[in-house]
Amino acid sequence: MLSNKARYGLKALLYLAEHPDRPSRVSDIAQSNRIPRKFLDVILLEMKHAGLLQAKKGTGGGYQLIVRAEDITVGNVIRLLDGPLAPVACASRTAFRACPDCDDIESCRVRALMVDARDAIARVLDGASLADMKNRSGAALFVDVVALV
Repeated sequence: MLSNKARYGLKALLYLAEHPDRPSRVSDIAQSNRIPRKFLDVILLEMKHAGLLQAKKGTGGGYQLIVRAEDITVGNVIRLLDGPLAPVACASRTAFRACPDCDDIESCRVRALMVDARDAIARVLDGASLADMKNRSGAALFVDVVALV
């Protein structure tokens, strides 16, 4: 399940993508998206450290995207803020960990299905950019991506 942290991070990035010509104040982003300000501060700082945003202090300051919206995938944002996309650790490509109760991961049918689920999730989320989210609305957002699955 998508955490509030990742959901708020995506909303904040969308806000910044919709206001590319000037830095946006944290209070404006928080208020327009109903995100708790202190939580948003932590999320924006994490995305700044990851190289997605720049921050400007003082009058006229705030946050701005430094990576094009077309180059930021939803999957990468979720991985940054929530960690691996896999539903279980043994299906993860980036944080693999064998289950302590599994005798043979190669023949485990639960793991096999979870790997398929992880691959499907990754195809959808890595196939959608921040620009795609910005330019589409509601249910139409992933129609083209889901057709690939």
